[in-house]
Amino acid sequence: MSDEKTTRSIIEPRVLKGFRDFLPAMEIPKKAIINKLEKHFSSYGFVPIDTPVLEYTEVLLGKGGGETDKQIFHFKDNGERDVALRFDLTVPFARFLAQHQNELALPFKRFHINKVWRGENPQKGRYREFTQCDFDIVGVDSAEADYEILSVMDSSFAVMGVGEYQFCLAHRGLFNAFLSHLGIIDLSVEILRTVDKLRKIGKDTVKEQLTSLTGSSEKAQDILSYITKEDEQESFLATLDRLSKLAGNETEHTQRMRTIYRYLSEAGIEGHFTFDPSITRGLDYYTGIVYETFLPSLPNFGSVCSGGRYNDLASLYTKERLPGVGSSIGLDRLLAALEELESPVVGKTNSADVAILNTDMSLFNQYDRMARTLRQAGLRVDVYLLEKKLAAQYKWAETNAVPFAILSDANTIETGLLTLKNLKTRASYASITLEEAIDHIRKEVI
Repeated sequence: MSDEKTTRSIIEPRVLKGFRDFLPAMEIPKKAIINKLEKHFSSYGFVPIDTPVLEYTEVLLGKGGGETDKQIFHFKDNGERDVALRFDLTVPFARFLAQHQNELALPFKRFHINKVWRGENPQKGRYREFTQCDFDIVGVDSAEADYEILSVMDSSFAVMGVGEYQFCLAHRGLFNAFLSHLGIIDLSVEILRTVDKLRKIGKDTVKEQLTSLTGSSEKAQDILSYITKEDEQESFLATLDRLSKLAGNETEHTQRMRTIYRYLSEAGIEGHFTFDPSITRGLDYYTGIVYETFLPSLPNFGSVCSGGRYNDLASLYTKERLPGVGSSIGLDRLLAALEELESPVVGKTNSADVAILNTDMSLFNQYDRMARTLRQAGLRVDVYLLEKKLAAQYKWAETNAVPFAILSDANTIETGLLTLKNLKTRASYASITLEEAIDHIRKEVI
């Protein structure tokens, strides 16, 4: 009877739809990328911040707009307050700026890597809980700040070892100038959201929806002509010239984009950037340059990094003008893409560089001393903590993808020598010193 009761009381282990556990093979490369990015952002003078995962719902919904409002997780807490989980790291940042502006020196550069939540339909590479990596410059509205964010995007993808990637740029101000020229600027929000769906629903459906919105198939076609390149090989500046004519004239927005492109060219990274007028970004708060990032090897995967300029975002919370520009890397989405591409970036999942196997528990102090020396040399070390047969210890090390193992017993410890085994190649180095073992390991793992 007691056994039946125990069986009935066991709760089925499960997670919610759109949520997931991260096993070491997934979390190790993710943490490695985060560590690289944190060091990289710091090299540009960006500093880390954090904000609560829960905010008042009115704080988050103030500028989300459209689909985001429907996707937000919100509820009443125990104090009957209407609260919500953050759906991105940008809106909480706007609240943060308004609340702490007197404590911050402008321009202010921040980075923030943490989880966000959206109640959208889960699909490949998209989840309801995911990690975003944001970096922003606030307090300056200039081509130089726009360029620096683009430069950080480019160098970040290089640091992560992504391989091929393409940044697609556009400008909200230029698109709005075009809509003004057509006399339909009052429909800009709806038109922007419709155009933003181009990759998902296709040109024909977009044209149908634009015709319904504007009441004119001619204007719908004009919009399609604006967002569609006549030639996929059309250069950045040629696209800019064409759009300038469609908008009626050269504007401050086209001048800004020309300046940004000059900086990109002088840095020698212009090849990673293309002017794509179909990029509009669906969120209401963007006011200037906008961008999305695609992997050429996975053309239908969607964007893995996006953002833009938002000069009025903080105006909901303060009368002070706090112009900003930033970008957000969807880390989980990017990792899903790299896994599909079988990138070596997600292949390194070992828990340690070397394992010290346990041949005699009474020698634990010596194993520990050896491990401390190895760690001081910059290596990750795992000491096996059970007395088991060597075959079981080797299997444990290989399961954790540890590339090297050290064997040492009372006799070898007394002589200061040990045996190092390469678990990948099966090569064995007998009767070597710890310093020699360090040299062998470092050649392979560092």
